[in-house]
Amino acid sequence: MEQNWILPTLIAIPFITGFLCWLIEKADDRLPRWIALLGMIATFALTLVLWQGNEFNTWLATQNAGADNVPWAAEFSVPWIPLLGIEFHLAMDGLSLLMIALTAFLGIMAVACSWGEIQRRVGFFHLNLLWSLGGVIGVFLAIDLFLFFFFWELMLLPIYFLIALWGHNAEGGRTKEYAATKFFIYTQASGLIMLIGILVLVLMNYVQSGVLSFNYHHLLGTDLGGWEFIVMLCFFIGFAVKLPVFPLHGWLPDAHAQAPTAGSVDLAGILIKTAAFGLLRFVLPLFPNASAEFAPIAMTLGAIGIFYGAFLAFAQTDMKRLLAYTSVSHMGFVLLAIYAGNLVSLQGLMIQMLAHGLSSAALFIMAGQMYERLHTRDLTKMGGMWGQFRYFAPLLMFFCAALLGIPGTGNFIGEILIMLGAFAKFPVFTVLAAASLVFGGLYSLILIYQALFGENTSKALAEQNGGRLHDLGKRELVLLVSLAVGLVWLGLYPQPALDVSHDAMAWIESSYHAPIVAEHAHAHQTHSHLAGGQ
Repeated sequence: MEQNWILPTLIAIPFITGFLCWLIEKADDRLPRWIALLGMIATFALTLVLWQGNEFNTWLATQNAGADNVPWAAEFSVPWIPLLGIEFHLAMDGLSLLMIALTAFLGIMAVACSWGEIQRRVGFFHLNLLWSLGGVIGVFLAIDLFLFFFFWELMLLPIYFLIALWGHNAEGGRTKEYAATKFFIYTQASGLIMLIGILVLVLMNYVQSGVLSFNYHHLLGTDLGGWEFIVMLCFFIGFAVKLPVFPLHGWLPDAHAQAPTAGSVDLAGILIKTAAFGLLRFVLPLFPNASAEFAPIAMTLGAIGIFYGAFLAFAQTDMKRLLAYTSVSHMGFVLLAIYAGNLVSLQGLMIQMLAHGLSSAALFIMAGQMYERLHTRDLTKMGGMWGQFRYFAPLLMFFCAALLGIPGTGNFIGEILIMLGAFAKFPVFTVLAAASLVFGGLYSLILIYQALFGENTSKALAEQNGGRLHDLGKRELVLLVSLAVGLVWLGLYPQPALDVSHDAMAWIESSYHAPIVAEHAHAHQTHSHLAGGQ
């Protein structure tokens, strides 16, 4: 195995630059912003280097998936805790590369959108923001299950601080500390349930093979017998809370509404994608039989979530809470795509995750910009902004249209591919999901109408709250136009993203529909060879 040092570097850059931001804060409170921005630009540049330097079309979909033919484009492995069979083992395929590229790109956006918003403890803010991003990149790269869990837990604490220290208290509602604590308890409890699943899987593999290992390759094809469904459920709960799946979504609206803008971009654009990634990387290949058995239940939860999120989005007057419930609704599509489990729906899911990351990040950035100007996010109080702004209003309309999946944007391609792929296997759920798109159109139109048209109250509202009506500055305009270009590129030319993710998704489809049979002797030799080669 050739060691690819770019993989640990991708994780190290956010951690090192975040720590530097904190150290330099005392000397100069403007410098941390530039260090954080350069750190995320360097991370994004490295993902482009990996994209250019690798061939992603080598795995044939006709092959049967197995531990020895996972389509990794790059790997890095060093021993960590040999006594327990734990390695610092990173690997990247097309799926993880695209998710890291999205993380780095939205990381740049998160740093840039908080430029004017965050005025106190600037260094410590960027430490938390970059460490949460570093943890997310670790989740996308780790294929040792202990290392994966380590990064999974590591990304939670920085987000707790982002919400608790720099968030906003809801108008006449709950405090930011309440929202942060609720987020932490939900995610921590579900993480511990997942840890139980990981330990049971490792111990049962040890009983069968005599090798104690957390290595992904070694655990593939473990015969869990009657335990498979229970262990799969432990993993599913861990990911379902983060996704979030109805009825485990209670933390999301509060966390979104009270988080600072960069925190909302992080949560909506990146963090909930780690759960979809976990279901694809671990749940389907490790527990194919239990996943197939569980698919109708997951689909039902997804369908309920689609409608429940859309209905509750109607009832919201706070712009950020409305956007939070649209995320709950959109994640129902994610479950539909994952459990349909064919190449078309999985590739549609890839485009949907990228497009949803860009469009939801843009809308949360715009909600933050609106709050800076009006000092309120109450949609019932605002109106008539179309005549007040030259750039803000048309961009808000574009991103709302993208969220409802208008042709020409990545969201449309993602939703169409998901429904095409899922229809053959789950026609009823697919028809329900298609019907829910009507609700998506309605809440997007309500948001556009309330904010941009109707009675012109925006000027009086800004004066009343001590704000000032001014159009987007150059920095804000560059941010939003970059996100808009990304969405249109995905909508008009999704082929590069589909090519990169093809092998990874074909392997996941094959491992889901033709379960991997364990070859423990072979896996033992591979494991010993890897350990010996260090």
